[in-house]
Amino acid sequence: MNGKILHNLPVVMRDGCRLAADIYFPDDGSGCHPVLLERTPYNKLGTNHADRSKADPVARSKPEIAEKFARAGYVYVIQDCRGRYASEGDFTKYANESEDGFDTIEWLMQQPWCNGRIGTLGLSYGAHAQSAMAALAPPGLAAMFLDSGGFSSAFHSGIRQGGAFELKQLTWAFKHAKLAPDTASDPARKAALEAQDIRDWIGVTPWSEGRSPVAAAPEYEEYVLQQWRSEVFDESWRSPALCAQAHYAEWADVPMVHMCSWFDPYALTATENYIGLSRLKKSPVKLVLGPWTHGQRSVTFAGGVDFGPAATLDDNIAPDYVALRLAWFDRHLRGEAETAEYLPQAVKIFVMGGGSGRKDNAGRLQHGGRWRDEADWPLPGTTHTEVYLHGNGVLAEELPRNECDALEYDFDPCNPVPTIGGAIASGAPVMFAGAFDQRTDPGIFGATSPFGPLADRQDVLVFQTAPLESALEVTGQIVVKLWVSSSAFDTDFTIKVLDVYPPNEDFPEGCAINLTHGILRMRFRDSFEHPTLLEPDAVYQIEIPSYPTSNLFAAGHRIRVDISSSNFPHFDVNPNTGAPAGIVSTPVVARNCVFVGHGRPSSVILPVIPSERVVRDPTI
Repeated sequence: MNGKILHNLPVVMRDGCRLAADIYFPDDGSGCHPVLLERTPYNKLGTNHADRSKADPVARSKPEIAEKFARAGYVYVIQDCRGRYASEGDFTKYANESEDGFDTIEWLMQQPWCNGRIGTLGLSYGAHAQSAMAALAPPGLAAMFLDSGGFSSAFHSGIRQGGAFELKQLTWAFKHAKLAPDTASDPARKAALEAQDIRDWIGVTPWSEGRSPVAAAPEYEEYVLQQWRSEVFDESWRSPALCAQAHYAEWADVPMVHMCSWFDPYALTATENYIGLSRLKKSPVKLVLGPWTHGQRSVTFAGGVDFGPAATLDDNIAPDYVALRLAWFDRHLRGEAETAEYLPQAVKIFVMGGGSGRKDNAGRLQHGGRWRDEADWPLPGTTHTEVYLHGNGVLAEELPRNECDALEYDFDPCNPVPTIGGAIASGAPVMFAGAFDQRTDPGIFGATSPFGPLADRQDVLVFQTAPLESALEVTGQIVVKLWVSSSAFDTDFTIKVLDVYPPNEDFPEGCAINLTHGILRMRFRDSFEHPTLLEPDAVYQIEIPSYPTSNLFAAGHRIRVDISSSNFPHFDVNPNTGAPAGIVSTPVVARNCVFVGHGRPSSVILPVIPSERVVRDPTI
C-alpha cells in the first residue's frame, strides 16, 4: 500500500460522541477523490468470514479490503459504530445508525480530500446501517451497495416474523456482548459472560432481567428484552433504522444494489426493498439473489446441498466480489460508462435445481442450478397455480372430494419441532443455515437433536404432489392458505416447502431438502397492530407467506409442504396461553387442527414460471 492511512480519526456526532474511523487514501492525502464509507459494529480492523474469494478462500481483513479499493482510486473510510471497539458511546443495536450515518457523511463532505461523491457499502449490519442512513438522504450520497441487510421491516423479517421472535437475536447478543469494549475492560464482566453457554439458555424462554446469559452486560440484555417483548407493530418499529418501507419516499434517489441469498434472513428484505424503491426512484435499482447462506457468495454449497460451479458470484457474475463493487462504483461515482457492466438487467437470480441428486466428494447432495437475468421482481409472466391439501397427504390441483376432513395433532411447547437449516444468520452454535435433508437430523444441536428425528414426529402434517411428469420452476413467494382451529387461546402455525428427490444409490430412501419457510402467530392473524386471542376450537382462515425462493423441481420430484406449530430455535416457542411475548407463562399442550376438503379448501399458491421461459438442461 503506497497511500496514506489514518487510524482512529474521531468523527464528532451531533451529540458530541466521537466515532473512530480509519481512512485509506490512494495517495498521500493531497488529492481529491470519491469516497467509500463502510460502517460496522464488527471491528474496523477485524476479518469477516465472507471477505474471501473463490480463488483465495482465506478471508481477508477489513484493512486488506480497504487497501484494494484505495489502490483503485477511492478514499476508503471504515468506521466503528457507536459503542463498538474504538468508538465512544453506548451501543444499542440499530438505534443510532440513521443519525450517525448522516453525521458521518456530512463530515466527509467537509474534508478537502472528498470530491463530493460518496458511496456506501457493507454486509449484514453494514447494510442495515446504510438503509437507516439512506432514509435521511444525506447530501453527497451518490451510490449504495447493500449486501444481505437493510431492513424493509424488521418486525416482519429480521427481528420478528409472523409475530414470532427470531432467536438469532439472542445468539448475536451473547456473542457480541463478549466482544464489547466494556467487557474487554472489566475482568469480572468478562468472566461472568464466558461462564455461560448459550446452548443452555436458548430453550429458556423468555429471558428476563438478571435471568439471561447476558445479565452481566445490561445494555445488551435491555435491548434484547425490549425486542422480544415488543410484539405489536407500533411506531417504535417504523423508524428509519428498522422499517425502510415506511420511508421509501424520503430515501436518497441514487443507484443502488440489493444483494442477498435464498438461505439468508434478509432475502425478503432485499426483494421488498427492490420492489418499493425501483418503483419510486429514477436511479437504477438492482436485485441479486444467490443460492448462498449469509454472505457466503464465494462457495458452491449451503448446508448439506451443493449447487455446482455456477453457484458462486466469482466467475459467474463478476471476477469476484471486490470487482463487482468496484465496477458499480466506477460507473456510478466516477461516471465511467465504459466500465464492465456485471448487472445488465434489473434482476439477477440463481434458479436452484436440476442437479444429479447424487452425493459429491464432501457428501453433499448435488442440487445444481444456474443464473438468469430478469427484467423485474416478481418475475414478469409468473402464473399462480393453486394446489389443494387432501386428507391423505396429497397436494393436487383438483379439489378434494370430501366436504371436510380434520387433521389434528398435539403441539407441545416443551417438545418443539427442531430447526434443520433454513434462512438463518448468526445462529451458531445452536442452529445453522442452508438446505438439509429434512428426513434426518444432521446434528444441529450436536450429536443429535433432543427432540428426535422429524420423520418420527406426529405433530408435522406432510403434503406432497405426485412425482412431476415434467420439470416445474417455482420462483417467488409461496402462500399457504389454511383453515385451522386450536384448543388454545393462541398458537403458531408454520410452513416449510421442500423438494423431494426420488431414491437413488446415494439416497436409497430419497431426500427432501428445505427451500423456504413461513410462520404465523395466531393472535396476529388479522392484524399485527391489534392482536386478538383465539376462541378455542373456533375455525379460522389464515394465509402464511413464505420467504422468497427459486427452484426448478425436476421431473420425477415431488413438491412437499410441511405444516406444524413450531420451528425451534429459529423462532421462540408459543406457550399456547395467550400471554404477551417475553412474559413467563406455563406452557399448555394445544390440540391444533388443519381442515381440508372442498368445504374448507386449504391450499398452496405456487408462483410458477411458464415452461417456455425456463432455461434448463434437456436431461431434466
